[in-house]
Amino acid sequence: MSSGMETAGGGVEDAYGEDRATEEQLITPWAFSVASGYTLLRDPRHNKGLAFSEAERDAHYLRGLLPPALASQELQEKKMMHNLRQYTVPLHRYIAMMDLQERNERLFYKLLIDNVEELLPVVYTPTVGEACQKYGSIYRRPQGLYISLKDKGKILEVLKNWPERSIQVIVVTDGERILGLGDLGCQGMGIPVGKLSLYTALGGVRPSACLPITIDVGTNNETLLNDEFYIGLRQKRATGQEYHELLEEFMTAVKQNYGEKVLTQFEDFANHNAFDLLAKYSKSHLVFNDDIQGTASVVLAGLLAALKVVGGTLADHTYLFLGAGEAGTGIADLIALEMSKHTDTPIDDCRKKIWLVDSKGLIVESRKESLQHFKQPWAHAHEPLKSLLEAVESIKPTVLIGTSGVGRTFTKEVVEAMASFNEKPVIFALSNPTSHSECTAEQAYTWSQGRAVFASGSPFDPVEHDGKVHVPGQSNNAYIFPGFGLGVVISGAIRVHDDMLLAASEALAEQVTDEHFAKGLIFPPFTNIRTISARIAAKVAAKAYELGLASRLPRPDDLVKYAQSCMYTPTYRNYR
Repeated sequence: MSSGMETAGGGVEDAYGEDRATEEQLITPWAFSVASGYTLLRDPRHNKGLAFSEAERDAHYLRGLLPPALASQELQEKKMMHNLRQYTVPLHRYIAMMDLQERNERLFYKLLIDNVEELLPVVYTPTVGEACQKYGSIYRRPQGLYISLKDKGKILEVLKNWPERSIQVIVVTDGERILGLGDLGCQGMGIPVGKLSLYTALGGVRPSACLPITIDVGTNNETLLNDEFYIGLRQKRATGQEYHELLEEFMTAVKQNYGEKVLTQFEDFANHNAFDLLAKYSKSHLVFNDDIQGTASVVLAGLLAALKVVGGTLADHTYLFLGAGEAGTGIADLIALEMSKHTDTPIDDCRKKIWLVDSKGLIVESRKESLQHFKQPWAHAHEPLKSLLEAVESIKPTVLIGTSGVGRTFTKEVVEAMASFNEKPVIFALSNPTSHSECTAEQAYTWSQGRAVFASGSPFDPVEHDGKVHVPGQSNNAYIFPGFGLGVVISGAIRVHDDMLLAASEALAEQVTDEHFAKGLIFPPFTNIRTISARIAAKVAAKAYELGLASRLPRPDDLVKYAQSCMYTPTYRNYR
């Protein structure tokens, strides 16, 4: 051993001085690429694992880097599904799916598309909620873009660090109200990542055109602040001017970097910010709030379909909501809008058919002064009532909708009261995850003697009552937002108009056939969700063209065909 050069690296020359550098010395993180397939195998967008053909292995220097066997994508899918089914803990399945997404993007989406009913609860609600709670512990490789208060004044530069230039859909959260789980701060990233994988799998938006973002302004969750594995800023949430300035800079930077036609979806913001942000930016940006508008659109579709079972029009029914936050008021608004559109009645008159109960009781006129602005339109003349049961007995609604985020609030008394004055009471228990649902499917069917038309936010198994099997509908936003997003993208829409949401609802309700109604379904099965999404996209795009909001000209003749032709398919490509 003659020189220190050789011995430092264990007998191998240490050309970059990495081994000899003391910890205080700075070293350069060289990344160099050789004409070898090694980098190809580590690129999730192009990696096919054992599916590389003999010719591809030769052309791309993969010989020896892979075992000799060849496997088709179908065989890989079969193996992955077999492995996933071995896990008994849903969170382990979630981690396995995220690992696959990091390793082989096309196989991940092929799995998700072909097994959508089985895997949707894994990559999205309810499992994604638990994943967000434990995100710091299961965190492996960063997904998406993190923008924090530290980046104030530099947000445009941070956006430029993202490797993709042509972004079509951004899903952004500040983690303050994740599902029904509350403030999860920076760990809310699981939500934008999960949402965007559904934009691709169900709506066919290219994965490279999707950007998940978490805006970290701190958290008020003490457990996280004291958790040594927490991945976000350790400080209380910024509010007021500091918060709004950061959001303003973010929205300006998004438009500057990606142009006018990027769809920005606000996700899981707390009520007090969600309404303000939507109102503020809907005039200047292409924005959509899934908790307010997406939920409303899918519930309205469920109601339109339920009316075919129950009879009557929207205006013939009386609605009572438990929960007056983003989802409750958003759904109520859209119902009133659709009612007004079809009856030519002023929207204020339509609102009188809709009643809301919040944590303090029925929202009535005498409470108007103390109400938040988004609740005020729903304060009607009535004596104050404290409990949901009193409200049900007094108002006698035909439709009961739960968006409270509090489990087991549709009690036996409430459901029995609904069943006592309705032949087919419509009961939607929409809060997520399953443990927060206002009642279970079994309770709704049992307490109403099997007469309820029921839907929930999280999935429930079919229920047998008196020899008849009832299949509960899942009012899942995943029916609407992927198709809605695709419709916005293919038409080049520059703004979101409420009529586009109504078009999406009507398109979804049209997909429910008599065969579905016979089983008690008011939403079509998820198995053909991509066909449903293409039809929703076509209706949304048609409305954008009609309103003069579409910029992609000329307008394609057959919008359904055009939507289908634009959809990403995850089958492997052949490489030269």
